[in-house]
Amino acid sequence: MPTYDYECKACGNKLEIFQKMNDKPFKTCPACNQETLKRLIGSGAGIIFKGKGFYCTDYRSDSYKKSSENDKPGGKTHEKKEPEKSPAHKKTE
Repeated sequence: MPTYDYECKACGNKLEIFQKMNDKPFKTCPACNQETLKRLIGSGAGIIFKGKGFYCTDYRSDSYKKSSENDKPGGKTHEKKEPEKSPAHKKTE
């Protein structure tokens, strides 16, 4: 649950209120008891990112980056090697 900042337009009292996002904003100031309390815009809606990354391509290891170079156009290509032929056995008579 986020903490929202409020300010009273009548007395200038500023306060923070811990409430659910879907709760209705408070209207009555606890200091002067007037219904001039206004929730401030842009406060109380912080986003916290946790974890190893935000996309599957973020923070890849060096070995992954090197191997992915082969998949890019103009990158290194794998050469097919011919299998080595075993020497022919000569029949002895």
